[in-house]
Amino acid sequence: MLSRFRFLGNFYSTQSRFFFSRFAFTQSDLPPPEWIEPFINLSDLSATNPEDLTPSPWVAPNFVAFVLASAEIQNKPDVASRFFAWAAKQKKYTHKLECYVSLINVLALANDLVKMRFLFGQLKEMQFVMTMSSANSLINIFGELGMVEELLWVWRRMKDNEVEPSLYTFNFLLNGLVSSMFIESAERVFEVMENSKIRSDVVSYNTMIKGYCKAGQTLKAMKLLRAMEMVNLEPDKITYLTLMQACYSEGNFDSCLVLYHEMAEKGCEVPPHEHSLVVGGLCKEGKCLEGYVAFENMIRNGVKANVAIYTTLIDAFAKCGKMEEALELFERMKTDGLEPDEVSYGVIVNGLCKSGRLDEAMDYLKFCSANEVAVNAMFYSSLIDGLGKAGRFDEARKLFEEMVEKDCPRDSYCYNALAKCGRINEALALFKRMEDEGCDQTVYTYTILISGLFRERKNEEAMKLWDMMIDKAFEDMITVLCKAGRVKEACKLADGIVVRGREIPGRIRTVLINALRKAGNADLAMKLMHSKIGIGYDRMGKIKRRVKFRSLLES
Repeated sequence: MLSRFRFLGNFYSTQSRFFFSRFAFTQSDLPPPEWIEPFINLSDLSATNPEDLTPSPWVAPNFVAFVLASAEIQNKPDVASRFFAWAAKQKKYTHKLECYVSLINVLALANDLVKMRFLFGQLKEMQFVMTMSSANSLINIFGELGMVEELLWVWRRMKDNEVEPSLYTFNFLLNGLVSSMFIESAERVFEVMENSKIRSDVVSYNTMIKGYCKAGQTLKAMKLLRAMEMVNLEPDKITYLTLMQACYSEGNFDSCLVLYHEMAEKGCEVPPHEHSLVVGGLCKEGKCLEGYVAFENMIRNGVKANVAIYTTLIDAFAKCGKMEEALELFERMKTDGLEPDEVSYGVIVNGLCKSGRLDEAMDYLKFCSANEVAVNAMFYSSLIDGLGKAGRFDEARKLFEEMVEKDCPRDSYCYNALAKCGRINEALALFKRMEDEGCDQTVYTYTILISGLFRERKNEEAMKLWDMMIDKAFEDMITVLCKAGRVKEACKLADGIVVRGREIPGRIRTVLINALRKAGNADLAMKLMHSKIGIGYDRMGKIKRRVKFRSLLES
């Protein structure tokens, strides 16, 4: 033991002599670097006024970038900005590219686009040489936020600095363009990938499929799925889910079912949500038995049914006139330990009313009221409609008054019931009240009221409602036509609205630009934005002629 202490004493004595001899014979007035670099005085960061900050010496740009990228500061944009400004006050100090990128990332997490754009403007002025990692980070950040102008600047800067984009760079760029609905630009990038050394992967295809689906171009998305198979690229769960949701939203339930079976055959995990899409799709097509088979398959695969799936099936059987089967499913849902909600009860009541079993429907209404189950507008609307059709007008009126007292939202069933009872004036008063409250009316509502007015020989009022319906529906119609790729018809509709003086041309132009952009037709949207269409005139001598929207497709 004594020999060990003697050895340690000699060792530390030798180390001390070496240390002090180094300090004594150094030619510099400054102490050795190892005395300084570990210590960085950040105490002045607590100052409230950024103008009063006096930076400590020797803080390197690498350290600044490291701090800004650390997890502790990611959710503190104000602290990060102050630290960035504080570090820049050092003499002979210049921020590196990585410092800017790290701070932009912090600001992006806080969704502070104003500061991001200001900081990015400074970054551009610095004329940094772009690196692969910084370019990937910036393209990813700007892509997620839809900042296409900044994203494309980074891409061009990469090319100027001869930085070859990687697969990740291409995928980030694709995602940014798709998120901003620049689908045609994304297509061109995708084509460049296909013709270059860098081959598209599943993420690339999934991004393009997502873009096509968002733009309503599901057919192109399906073709891309088959193209994946041609290049021996296996679609994953995300590929199928994106396509299934798009097909479902478009009402293409057959394709949705094909994708579901294809997914199961390839061994892809089918989440519960997709099972409900298939069951719901079949039920919406009136194929309640096929929907029930898909439901049983789901149960056999170990997926537990929820209230929404049961309610969808019950509604399908009720609409097919199979009310007994619907009631059996309703009881089975309760047996499985699931508590029916107001939608489930509403579906049962609606089915009973349509099958003429009004007394049973009224019993369910009493049960729900007694057991504190929310009685929604669907309850009242179904009962009012059923009672009106059965000629029980007094009971229908009583329910309507109860519905008004409870401040339930009214829908087209109420208008229908009032119109059938010959109370068209009350229906119009309700319509005006809902308009004043800012409630949008459906085409079905307008149709019911117009038909009722014609029956009462109030033709002039019916025509006024007709004009009102046309005026309010044009925006949705233009959007639908653009999504379907029928731009020519959309332009024709826009010209017709302007000619009839129903709307100012500038507003129509804005509607059409937004519709084209949402449909992924960015080039036409940009062309319309920079043209005189909708806001200017062509002059031929002394004659001024308004530029029509249809001229957008002529050149």
